[in-house]
Amino acid sequence: MFDRFEFMLPTTVRYGLGIHKEIGQTLVDAGKKRILLVTDKGLVAAGIAEKISSVLTETGKIAVTLFDQVEANPRDTTVQKGYELAKRSGIDAMVAVGGGSSMDTAKGIGVLLVGGGTIKDYEGLGRVPSRIPTLIAVPTTVGTGSEVTFWAVIKDTKENYKMSVGSPLIAPEIAFLDPELVATLPPAIIAATGMDALTHAIEGYTATLAEPVTDACGLYAIEMISKNLRNAVYTDDLTAKGNLLVGSMIAGICFGNSDVGGGHCMSESLGGLYDMPHGIANAVMLPYIMEYNYPAAMDKFARIAMALGERTERMSEREAAYAAVESVRKLNRDLEIKSLKELGVKMEDLDELAERSANNVSVDSNPRKAGKDDFYAMFLKAMNDA
Repeated sequence: MFDRFEFMLPTTVRYGLGIHKEIGQTLVDAGKKRILLVTDKGLVAAGIAEKISSVLTETGKIAVTLFDQVEANPRDTTVQKGYELAKRSGIDAMVAVGGGSSMDTAKGIGVLLVGGGTIKDYEGLGRVPSRIPTLIAVPTTVGTGSEVTFWAVIKDTKENYKMSVGSPLIAPEIAFLDPELVATLPPAIIAATGMDALTHAIEGYTATLAEPVTDACGLYAIEMISKNLRNAVYTDDLTAKGNLLVGSMIAGICFGNSDVGGGHCMSESLGGLYDMPHGIANAVMLPYIMEYNYPAAMDKFARIAMALGERTERMSEREAAYAAVESVRKLNRDLEIKSLKELGVKMEDLDELAERSANNVSVDSNPRKAGKDDFYAMFLKAMNDA
Protein backbone atom coordinates (compact mmCIF):
# COMPACT_ATOMS: atom_id res chain seq x y z
CA MET A 1 0.00 0.00 0.00
CA PHE A 2 1.48 3.36 -1.08
CA ASP A 3 1.68 6.38 1.14
CA ARG A 4 -0.37 9.34 0.00
CA PHE A 5 1.03 11.13 -3.02
CA GLU A 6 0.04 13.79 -5.52
CA PHE A 7 1.07 14.06 -9.15
CA MET A 8 0.55 17.14 -11.31
CA LEU A 9 1.32 18.01 -14.94
CA PRO A 10 -0.20 21.38 -15.90
CA THR A 11 1.50 21.36 -19.34
CA THR A 12 0.26 19.88 -22.62
CA VAL A 13 3.09 18.21 -24.55
CA ARG A 14 3.15 18.15 -28.35
CA TYR A 15 5.94 16.23 -30.09
CA GLY A 16 6.78 15.75 -33.76
CA LEU A 17 9.20 16.61 -36.54
CA GLY A 18 8.30 20.10 -37.77
CA ILE A 19 5.64 20.60 -35.11
CA HIS A 20 6.98 24.06 -34.28
CA LYS A 21 5.14 25.27 -37.39
CA GLU A 22 1.87 24.86 -35.49
CA ILE A 23 2.72 27.37 -32.75
CA GLY A 24 1.37 30.41 -34.60
CA GLN A 25 -2.04 28.94 -35.33
CA THR A 26 -2.26 27.62 -31.78
CA LEU A 27 -1.83 31.14 -30.44
CA VAL A 28 -4.29 32.58 -32.97
CA ASP A 29 -6.86 29.97 -31.96
CA ALA A 30 -6.36 31.07 -28.36
CA GLY A 31 -7.01 34.70 -29.31
CA LYS A 32 -3.47 35.89 -28.64
CA LYS A 33 -2.14 38.85 -30.63
CA ARG A 34 0.96 40.32 -28.96
CA ILE A 35 3.72 37.85 -28.20
CA LEU A 36 6.98 38.26 -26.28
CA LEU A 37 9.58 35.94 -27.79
CA VAL A 38 12.06 35.13 -25.01
CA THR A 39 15.40 33.72 -26.17
CA ASP A 40 19.16 34.32 -26.24
CA LYS A 41 21.53 35.92 -28.71
CA GLY A 42 23.05 32.58 -29.69
CA LEU A 43 19.71 31.35 -31.00
CA VAL A 44 19.18 34.65 -32.77
CA ALA A 45 22.56 34.24 -34.51
CA ALA A 46 21.74 30.61 -35.36
CA GLY A 47 18.50 31.65 -37.05
CA ILE A 48 16.28 29.58 -34.77
CA ALA A 49 14.66 32.60 -33.13
CA GLU A 50 13.78 33.95 -36.58
CA LYS A 51 12.36 30.57 -37.57
CA ILE A 52 9.93 30.70 -34.63
CA SER A 53 9.19 34.40 -35.12
CA SER A 54 8.29 33.77 -38.78
CA VAL A 55 5.87 31.02 -37.79
CA LEU A 56 4.13 33.56 -35.57
CA THR A 57 4.06 36.55 -37.91
CA GLU A 58 3.08 34.63 -41.04
CA THR A 59 -0.36 34.14 -39.49
CA GLY A 60 -0.93 37.83 -40.18
CA LYS A 61 -2.60 38.17 -36.78
CA ILE A 62 0.35 38.22 -34.36
CA ALA A 63 2.86 40.94 -33.50
CA VAL A 64 6.16 39.74 -32.03
CA THR A 65 8.38 41.58 -29.57
CA LEU A 66 11.84 40.03 -29.27
CA PHE A 67 13.62 39.78 -25.91
CA ASP A 68 17.01 38.18 -26.56
CA GLN A 69 18.88 39.15 -23.39
CA VAL A 70 18.74 35.72 -21.71
CA GLU A 71 22.07 34.39 -20.43
CA ALA A 72 23.18 31.12 -18.88
CA ASN A 73 22.10 31.08 -15.24
CA PRO A 74 19.47 33.81 -15.82
CA ARG A 75 19.61 36.77 -13.50
CA ASP A 76 16.98 38.66 -11.55
CA THR A 77 18.04 41.80 -13.43
CA THR A 78 17.33 40.06 -16.75
CA VAL A 79 13.87 39.04 -15.58
CA GLN A 80 13.25 42.67 -14.61
CA LYS A 81 14.32 43.93 -18.06
CA GLY A 82 12.11 41.40 -19.78
CA TYR A 83 9.16 42.34 -17.60
CA GLU A 84 9.56 46.04 -18.37
CA LEU A 85 9.67 45.32 -22.12
CA ALA A 86 6.65 43.01 -21.88
CA LYS A 87 4.66 45.59 -19.95
CA ARG A 88 5.49 48.37 -22.43
CA SER A 89 4.53 46.13 -25.33
CA GLY A 90 1.22 45.04 -23.84
CA ILE A 91 1.92 41.37 -24.50
CA ASP A 92 -0.78 38.78 -23.92
CA ALA A 93 1.37 35.63 -24.31
CA MET A 94 5.00 34.49 -24.32
CA VAL A 95 6.98 31.98 -26.34
CA ALA A 96 10.22 30.82 -24.70
CA VAL A 97 12.74 29.41 -27.16
CA GLY A 98 15.93 27.77 -25.94
CA GLY A 99 17.03 25.88 -22.87
CA GLY A 100 15.98 26.22 -19.27
CA SER A 101 17.39 29.73 -19.05
CA SER A 102 14.91 31.07 -21.60
CA MET A 103 12.02 29.20 -20.03
CA ASP A 104 12.86 30.21 -16.47
CA THR A 105 13.29 33.83 -17.55
CA ALA A 106 9.88 33.76 -19.25
CA LYS A 107 8.31 32.24 -16.15
CA GLY A 108 9.84 35.02 -14.06
CA ILE A 109 8.61 37.70 -16.45
CA GLY A 110 5.13 36.21 -16.23
CA VAL A 111 5.23 36.29 -12.43
CA LEU A 112 6.02 40.00 -12.44
CA LEU A 113 3.29 40.68 -14.99
CA VAL A 114 0.65 39.29 -12.63
CA GLY A 115 2.17 40.28 -9.30
CA GLY A 116 4.55 43.20 -9.74
CA GLY A 117 7.49 43.83 -7.43
CA THR A 118 10.71 41.91 -7.99
CA ILE A 119 11.24 38.22 -8.60
CA LYS A 120 12.87 37.93 -5.17
CA ASP A 121 9.43 38.57 -3.64
CA TYR A 122 8.26 35.18 -4.95
CA GLU A 123 11.14 32.98 -3.83
CA GLY A 124 9.95 29.61 -2.56
CA LEU A 125 6.87 27.56 -3.29
CA GLY A 126 3.33 28.84 -3.77
CA ARG A 127 3.83 32.60 -3.55
CA VAL A 128 2.64 33.47 -7.07
CA PRO A 129 -0.81 35.15 -6.81
CA SER A 130 -2.42 34.09 -10.11
CA ARG A 131 -1.83 32.34 -13.45
CA ILE A 132 0.84 33.97 -15.55
CA PRO A 133 0.05 34.95 -19.17
CA THR A 134 0.00 32.07 -21.63
CA LEU A 135 3.49 30.61 -21.98
CA ILE A 136 4.55 28.25 -24.76
CA ALA A 137 7.90 26.51 -24.30
CA VAL A 138 10.03 25.43 -27.26
CA PRO A 139 13.15 23.53 -26.11
CA THR A 140 16.22 23.72 -28.34
CA THR A 141 18.44 21.66 -26.01
CA VAL A 142 18.05 18.11 -24.73
CA GLY A 143 18.48 18.72 -21.05
CA THR A 144 16.52 21.00 -18.80
CA GLY A 145 12.98 19.64 -18.69
CA SER A 146 11.89 23.16 -17.78
CA GLU A 147 9.20 22.96 -20.46
CA VAL A 148 7.15 20.72 -18.14
CA THR A 149 8.10 21.98 -14.68
CA PHE A 150 6.56 24.66 -12.50
CA TRP A 151 9.87 25.95 -11.16
CA ALA A 152 12.08 28.85 -12.24
CA VAL A 153 15.68 29.05 -11.02
CA ILE A 154 16.95 32.62 -11.08
CA LYS A 155 20.28 34.06 -9.93
CA ASP A 156 20.05 36.65 -7.17
CA THR A 157 22.72 39.12 -8.27
CA LYS A 158 22.95 40.84 -4.87
CA GLU A 159 23.44 37.70 -2.78
CA ASN A 160 25.13 35.82 -5.66
CA TYR A 161 23.16 32.59 -5.36
CA LYS A 162 20.45 30.73 -7.26
CA MET A 163 16.92 31.11 -5.89
CA SER A 164 13.91 29.01 -6.84
CA VAL A 165 10.40 30.22 -7.56
CA GLY A 166 7.80 27.49 -7.69
CA SER A 167 4.07 27.32 -8.44
CA PRO A 168 1.81 25.34 -10.81
CA LEU A 169 0.65 28.79 -11.93
CA ILE A 170 3.94 29.39 -13.78
CA ALA A 171 4.11 26.12 -15.75
CA PRO A 172 4.11 26.47 -19.55
CA GLU A 173 0.68 25.91 -21.03
CA ILE A 174 2.05 23.95 -24.00
CA ALA A 175 5.47 22.48 -24.76
CA PHE A 176 6.34 21.97 -28.43
CA LEU A 177 9.07 19.32 -28.80
CA ASP A 178 10.51 19.32 -32.31
CA PRO A 179 13.59 17.21 -33.19
CA GLU A 180 14.18 19.58 -36.10
CA LEU A 181 15.21 22.27 -33.62
CA VAL A 182 17.93 20.14 -31.99
CA ALA A 183 19.27 18.58 -35.19
CA THR A 184 22.26 20.93 -35.42
CA LEU A 185 23.13 21.22 -31.74
CA PRO A 186 26.94 21.16 -31.20
CA PRO A 187 28.17 17.89 -29.65
CA ALA A 188 29.40 19.62 -26.50
CA ILE A 189 25.96 21.12 -25.88
CA ILE A 190 24.28 17.76 -26.42
CA ALA A 191 26.70 16.17 -23.94
CA ALA A 192 26.17 18.82 -21.27
CA THR A 193 22.41 19.08 -21.58
CA GLY A 194 21.99 15.33 -21.93
CA MET A 195 23.89 14.80 -18.68
CA ASP A 196 21.70 17.49 -17.14
CA ALA A 197 18.65 15.45 -18.09
CA LEU A 198 20.21 12.25 -16.74
CA THR A 199 20.89 14.01 -13.44
CA HIS A 200 17.26 15.12 -13.28
CA ALA A 201 16.09 11.55 -13.86
CA ILE A 202 18.44 9.95 -11.32
CA GLU A 203 17.89 12.54 -8.62
CA GLY A 204 14.15 12.71 -9.25
CA TYR A 205 13.92 8.91 -8.98
CA THR A 206 15.92 8.74 -5.73
CA ALA A 207 14.57 11.88 -4.01
CA THR A 208 12.78 11.38 -0.71
CA LEU A 209 9.60 12.85 -2.23
CA ALA A 210 9.54 10.32 -5.09
CA GLU A 211 6.30 8.41 -5.64
CA PRO A 212 5.10 5.71 -8.08
CA VAL A 213 4.49 7.97 -11.08
CA THR A 214 7.82 9.77 -10.71
CA ASP A 215 9.58 6.42 -10.22
CA ALA A 216 8.17 5.19 -13.52
CA CYS A 217 9.14 8.39 -15.33
CA GLY A 218 12.60 8.46 -13.76
CA LEU A 219 13.54 4.91 -14.70
CA TYR A 220 12.23 5.24 -18.24
CA ALA A 221 14.05 8.56 -18.70
CA ILE A 222 17.33 7.06 -17.42
CA GLU A 223 17.05 4.22 -19.91
CA MET A 224 16.09 6.45 -22.84
CA ILE A 225 18.80 9.03 -22.17
CA SER A 226 21.61 6.53 -21.56
CA LYS A 227 20.74 4.52 -24.69
CA ASN A 228 20.82 7.57 -26.96
CA LEU A 229 23.29 10.07 -25.50
CA ARG A 230 26.56 8.79 -26.98
CA ASN A 231 24.96 8.36 -30.39
CA ALA A 232 23.45 11.84 -30.29
CA VAL A 233 26.83 13.37 -29.39
CA TYR A 234 29.04 11.52 -31.85
CA THR A 235 26.76 10.96 -34.86
CA ASP A 236 24.10 12.83 -36.84
CA ASP A 237 21.41 10.36 -35.74
CA LEU A 238 18.24 12.48 -35.62
CA THR A 239 16.33 9.64 -33.99
CA ALA A 240 18.77 9.63 -31.08
CA LYS A 241 18.43 13.39 -30.70
CA GLY A 242 14.65 13.18 -30.81
CA ASN A 243 14.74 10.44 -28.18
CA LEU A 244 16.89 12.63 -25.96
CA LEU A 245 14.38 15.45 -26.35
CA VAL A 246 11.63 13.13 -25.10
CA GLY A 247 13.83 11.63 -22.39
CA SER A 248 14.67 15.09 -21.09
CA MET A 249 10.98 15.99 -20.98
CA ILE A 250 10.11 12.80 -19.08
CA ALA A 251 12.95 13.49 -16.64
CA GLY A 252 11.42 16.94 -16.16
CA ILE A 253 8.07 15.37 -15.33
CA CYS A 254 9.89 13.18 -12.78
CA PHE A 255 11.87 15.75 -10.84
CA GLY A 256 9.22 18.44 -11.29
CA ASN A 257 7.00 16.38 -8.99
CA SER A 258 9.56 14.72 -6.71
CA ASP A 259 12.37 17.31 -6.42
CA VAL A 260 16.09 16.79 -6.92
CA GLY A 261 18.84 16.16 -4.37
CA GLY A 262 22.43 16.82 -3.34
CA GLY A 263 23.79 16.88 -6.87
CA HIS A 264 21.70 19.93 -7.64
CA CYS A 265 22.62 21.49 -4.31
CA MET A 266 26.25 21.36 -5.45
CA SER A 267 25.65 22.28 -9.09
CA GLU A 268 23.58 25.32 -8.13
CA SER A 269 26.36 26.41 -5.76
CA LEU A 270 28.83 26.15 -8.65
CA GLY A 271 26.46 28.05 -10.91
CA GLY A 272 25.95 30.79 -8.35
CA LEU A 273 29.62 31.29 -7.49
CA TYR A 274 31.28 30.58 -10.85
CA ASP A 275 28.43 31.11 -13.31
CA MET A 276 29.16 27.54 -14.47
CA PRO A 277 26.66 26.15 -17.01
CA HIS A 278 24.09 24.09 -15.12
CA GLY A 279 24.41 20.96 -17.25
CA ILE A 280 28.19 20.85 -16.89
CA ALA A 281 27.96 21.39 -13.12
CA ASN A 282 25.42 18.58 -12.81
CA ALA A 283 27.48 16.24 -14.97
CA VAL A 284 30.74 16.71 -13.10
CA MET A 285 29.18 16.24 -9.66
CA LEU A 286 26.72 13.44 -10.48
CA PRO A 287 29.10 10.48 -9.85
CA TYR A 288 30.13 11.90 -6.48
CA ILE A 289 26.61 12.38 -5.13
CA MET A 290 25.67 8.93 -6.46
CA GLU A 291 28.64 7.38 -4.67
CA TYR A 292 27.60 9.15 -1.47
CA ASN A 293 23.92 8.20 -1.79
CA TYR A 294 23.92 4.61 -3.01
CA PRO A 295 24.28 2.95 0.44
CA ALA A 296 21.05 4.66 1.53
CA ALA A 297 18.99 3.46 -1.46
CA MET A 298 20.69 0.34 -2.79
CA ASP A 299 17.52 -1.11 -4.26
CA LYS A 300 16.90 1.99 -6.35
CA PHE A 301 20.53 2.35 -7.41
CA ALA A 302 20.57 -1.32 -8.50
CA ARG A 303 17.58 -0.55 -10.74
CA ILE A 304 19.36 2.55 -12.04
CA ALA A 305 22.29 0.34 -13.04
CA MET A 306 19.97 -1.88 -15.06
CA ALA A 307 18.33 1.16 -16.68
CA LEU A 308 21.83 2.37 -17.62
CA GLY A 309 22.39 -0.92 -19.43
CA GLU A 310 24.66 -2.61 -16.88
CA ARG A 311 24.56 -6.42 -16.60
CA THR A 312 23.84 -7.00 -12.94
CA GLU A 313 22.35 -10.53 -12.91
CA ARG A 314 25.22 -12.10 -10.97
CA MET A 315 25.90 -9.14 -8.69
CA SER A 316 24.81 -8.62 -5.11
CA GLU A 317 22.47 -5.69 -4.54
CA ARG A 318 25.36 -3.58 -3.23
CA GLU A 319 27.55 -4.45 -6.21
CA ALA A 320 24.72 -3.65 -8.61
CA ALA A 321 24.05 -0.33 -6.86
CA TYR A 322 27.70 0.67 -7.13
CA ALA A 323 27.72 -0.35 -10.79
CA ALA A 324 25.39 2.59 -11.40
CA VAL A 325 28.06 4.94 -10.04
CA GLU A 326 30.76 3.45 -12.26
CA SER A 327 28.47 3.53 -15.29
CA VAL A 328 27.96 7.29 -14.93
CA ARG A 329 31.69 7.83 -14.41
CA LYS A 330 32.36 6.01 -17.68
CA LEU A 331 29.68 8.03 -19.45
CA ASN A 332 31.31 11.27 -18.30
CA ARG A 333 34.67 10.04 -19.62
CA ASP A 334 33.16 9.04 -22.95
CA LEU A 335 31.54 12.47 -23.29
CA GLU A 336 34.77 14.25 -22.26
CA ILE A 337 33.18 16.12 -19.37
CA LYS A 338 35.83 18.32 -17.77
CA SER A 339 36.90 18.03 -14.14
CA LEU A 340 36.30 20.69 -11.49
CA LYS A 341 39.93 21.82 -11.74
CA GLU A 342 39.70 22.07 -15.51
CA LEU A 343 36.57 24.16 -15.04
CA GLY A 344 38.50 26.64 -12.90
CA VAL A 345 37.20 25.77 -9.43
CA LYS A 346 39.60 26.84 -6.66
CA MET A 347 40.41 24.92 -3.48
CA GLU A 348 39.90 28.04 -1.37
CA ASP A 349 36.25 28.20 -2.51
CA LEU A 350 35.28 24.69 -1.39
CA ASP A 351 34.16 25.81 2.06
CA GLU A 352 31.83 28.42 0.55
CA LEU A 353 30.53 25.92 -2.00
CA ALA A 354 29.84 23.37 0.72
CA GLU A 355 28.07 25.94 2.89
CA ARG A 356 25.81 26.97 0.01
CA SER A 357 25.08 23.35 -0.85
CA ALA A 358 24.06 22.54 2.72
CA ASN A 359 21.63 25.48 2.72
CA ASN A 360 20.01 24.63 -0.63
CA VAL A 361 16.23 24.24 -0.67
CA SER A 362 16.52 20.66 -2.00
CA VAL A 363 18.97 19.31 0.57
CA ASP A 364 16.24 17.55 2.57
CA SER A 365 15.14 15.65 -0.55
CA ASN A 366 18.48 13.89 -0.83
CA PRO A 367 18.08 10.16 -0.02
CA ARG A 368 20.96 10.30 2.48
CA LYS A 369 21.27 13.08 5.01
CA ALA A 370 24.03 15.47 3.93
CA GLY A 371 25.55 18.43 5.72
CA LYS A 372 28.31 20.93 5.02
CA ASP A 373 31.12 18.50 5.88
CA ASP A 374 29.69 15.86 3.54
CA PHE A 375 29.43 18.32 0.66
CA TYR A 376 32.95 19.55 1.35
CA ALA A 377 34.26 15.98 1.16
CA MET A 378 32.52 15.44 -2.20
CA PHE A 379 33.88 18.68 -3.65
CA LEU A 380 37.36 17.80 -2.37
CA LYS A 381 37.24 14.34 -3.92
CA ALA A 382 36.10 15.82 -7.22
CA MET A 383 39.00 18.28 -7.13
CA ASN A 384 41.52 15.54 -6.33
CA ASP A 385 40.20 13.34 -9.14
CA ALA A 386 41.13 15.95 -11.75
